[in-house]
Amino acid sequence: MSGNKRPLSVTLLACLYIAVGSIGFAFHLHPILAKHAFHSDDLLVELLETVAIVSGVWMLQGENWARWLALAWMAFHVAFSSFDSIQRAATHALLLVLFAYLLFRPKARAYFQPRDMRSA
Repeated sequence: MSGNKRPLSVTLLACLYIAVGSIGFAFHLHPILAKHAFHSDDLLVELLETVAIVSGVWMLQGENWARWLALAWMAFHVAFSSFDSIQRAATHALLLVLFAYLLFRPKARAYFQPRDMRSA
């Protein structure tokens, strides 16, 4: 495998982050616009959805920091959902483990190497 070929698992995961972030952003923005009211929690939610989009877009570009941002985003969901229910926290934790596995397999690690090291 050449170091610059993006693994399918990274492509699918990045697209999932972009889709979830975009859908979540639109879903949470609609009530804000309908009520013409903006609360501090709304800003946090929209910011978190934007983080998902950013991490997905930059994972497609092979940026290593984006892979770590994606895992941090999922870890935040594990922590946040633990206040809601153990089932949601466990589900998010399983997703976090799966995503970490996909993003740190050898082919994914090679893809996320700095560009100058990929061609070596």
